[in-house]
Amino acid sequence: MRKIFLLLILGLVSAELANAAGSWQYEFAPLPSAEQMHQKAVVKNVPKVQWHNDLRSLFLRNQASILEINLRTFFALDTNKNEIIERKYGEQSGNFLSALMGIRELCYSGINTVHVMPITAIGKTKALGTAGSPYALSSFTEINPQLVSPEVGEASGWEQFKSFVDECHKYKIRVIVDLPSCGSYDYYLKNPGLFEKNSAGQPITPADWSDVRLFKVKNANGTLNEELYNLHKEYVDKVLEAGVDGIRADVATIKPFEFWQRLISYTRSKDPQFLFLAEASNLWTSAPCPQAVFTPYDKLLEAGFDGYYGSYFNYKNVKSASEFEKMVNFDIDLAKKFNGQKAVIGSFMTHDEESPMLEGGVEYVNQLIWLNALLPVNSYIVDGLSTGDNFLYTYANLPASETDTDCNTYYVQKGKPDIYNFSRTPGDKHFEILEELVKANNFKTSPTSYAMINSSDFKAHKSPSSNIFIFSRSNGSDSLLIVINKNLHANETGKIKIKGINEDTTIVPLRTVSEYKKKKNAIEVTLVPAELQVYFLPGIKI
Repeated sequence: MRKIFLLLILGLVSAELANAAGSWQYEFAPLPSAEQMHQKAVVKNVPKVQWHNDLRSLFLRNQASILEINLRTFFALDTNKNEIIERKYGEQSGNFLSALMGIRELCYSGINTVHVMPITAIGKTKALGTAGSPYALSSFTEINPQLVSPEVGEASGWEQFKSFVDECHKYKIRVIVDLPSCGSYDYYLKNPGLFEKNSAGQPITPADWSDVRLFKVKNANGTLNEELYNLHKEYVDKVLEAGVDGIRADVATIKPFEFWQRLISYTRSKDPQFLFLAEASNLWTSAPCPQAVFTPYDKLLEAGFDGYYGSYFNYKNVKSASEFEKMVNFDIDLAKKFNGQKAVIGSFMTHDEESPMLEGGVEYVNQLIWLNALLPVNSYIVDGLSTGDNFLYTYANLPASETDTDCNTYYVQKGKPDIYNFSRTPGDKHFEILEELVKANNFKTSPTSYAMINSSDFKAHKSPSSNIFIFSRSNGSDSLLIVINKNLHANETGKIKIKGINEDTTIVPLRTVSEYKKKKNAIEVTLVPAELQVYFLPGIKI
C-alpha cells in the first residue's frame, strides 16, 4: 500500500519564482487499508459528476501529467508479501473496484491523467506469463474478466470500467485507454481472416512478440480491411460510451495513414476533445517485420494524432549536452510546424524501459521527473517509480504454482513492470521520490514557470566537464538555469560561466541537493551522482 498520506508537508516552488520557494501543507483524509479496498462495495454508489473532456487541449498545452497503470497490479492484495497474487490463498489482483480506492491518491501528487493499459480480453494460448500480456488482444469488445470484481453482483465489465472512469473524473483525472496493435493467437484461431499470413499460410509473428500475430490491415488489392477497421470503430464506440478521454495507440506505426485518418475523424465527430496519442518515435525507421505496414511518426501526426512518444526514452544513451539540445529542439520545431497542434510525452519512464532505479538510483529517477517538468513535454511516469520500484521480482522466470494460460513459468523482463503475471502492487519505500514528483508537478503548473518552459529558448552552454550538462530557458530578462550531472556514479564539480553574476546577485535555487557558490561571472557547483539542479536568475538573460 502506498503511503502518500504520510507525506503531510511537501515543498513547493512559489508561483512567483523570484520570491523564492514556498511550501504548503496538504491535509489528507484517512485512506483505507488494502483489505478494506477488497471488501464488498456497490458500484452504483459511485457519485456521478458532470464531466466535460478537455484532455486534447490540456495535452497540446503540455499540461498533462500522466501515470501509466496496469489495473491488474494497481492496488493488488498480496497478504503474504511474496510478490505473486495467489488466489488460492484469498489474495486478489487489481480490478476496477480496487482501483477506485487508489484514484484519490493520484491527485495529491499532481497526476491529472492516467494511461490505463489494455482492458480488453486477452489470449491464453502461446501466452507470456501466467496471466498473459494485456497487449495480446482476443476481443475488441469484451472486457478482460481478470479486471472484473466478483464483489459487484451483476455489474458487467464495461459498467465496472465506467465506474472507474467516473471516479477518475470525480477527482479531475482524465483517462487514456490503450488500444493494442496486434491480436493474440486465440483470436487468430477464432477469426483467421483478420490476420496477415506468410507464404506457408501461417500467421505472422512481428519481431519477437511471440504471443501475438499481425493483423491484416490491407487487402490484396490495397484497400483497407473493412472488417478490421469496423472492429476498431466498435472499440472506439465502447470507450466513448464509458466516458474515456483519449486513446494511446500501441505501435501505431503498423497501421496505414488512411486507417488512422478515418478512425480519428470518426471519433472527433463524436468528441472533438478526444486525444489520440501514438506510440511512435522519430528514431523508428522500419516496421517490426517485413510484412507489416510502416507509417512514420510525421505521417501519423498528419493523420490526426495529437502527439507521439518522441525520443526521450533514448536519453540514457545521450553523450553530450548539444545532442540533448537537438533532441529537445526537434520537438519544439515540430510543434511549430504544426502551429502548436501537436505535442510529445516525456517518454523517459515507460513500461518498455528498464527502471532508472537500476541505472542510477533515487537521484536518477528524480532527474527524469524534473526533466518532465522542465521541458515542453507532457509529463509521463509508470506506476511504481514514484516510490522507487526497481521491478526486480523474486519469482522472475521460475516455475509457476498456478496459471491462467498455457505458460507455466512466471515470465518477467528484467527491470520492467510485470505485465504478464498476477503480481504485487508496484512501488517501494523511497517516498523522497514522491515528494520530488509533487514539487516538480507544482513547478510545472505554476503560471510563471509554465510560460518560461513553453515559450522560451532551450540552449546548451559550455560546461567545465563532459558529464555536466548545462541548459537555460530564457524569457525576456529572466532565465532558468538547469544543471545536470550525467555521471550516475560519481560527483562532478566545476564553474558555470554566466556574465553578470557576482556575490550580490539574486539567485533562487529551485532544486538542489548539493551546495553552490556565487563567484564573479560564474556559479561554482558540486553535484552528487545523477543530480539535477534548477536555478531562477531574475534579471539575467543567459
